[in-house]
Amino acid sequence: MFIIDITYTAELAEIDKAMKEHMLYLQQYYNEGTFLVSGRKEPRKGGIILVNGSDAAATRKIAREDPFYKKGLSKFRITAFNASQANKHLAKIIKS
Repeated sequence: MFIIDITYTAELAEIDKAMKEHMLYLQQYYNEGTFLVSGRKEPRKGGIILVNGSDAAATRKIAREDPFYKKGLSKFRITAFNASQANKHLAKIIKS
């Protein structure tokens, strides 16, 4: 699994202009089962996406498709981790 940690590099007004495209991007990967959870950071300086995947290069490629990143409005950092525990609703996605 991976965490895509997004940090805005633009003003929130610019982020808001690209939000609809960003939401469509998120929905595409939710529909595929790749994204599990996402949301804004508090304070609102970026966001987090939890990714169900095992390939760092593929996750990096997906992160680069984000309209925020493509428009130069954000940067991202990817962290890989091995999920070993989850609540019962998420446990089925954890690989031993």
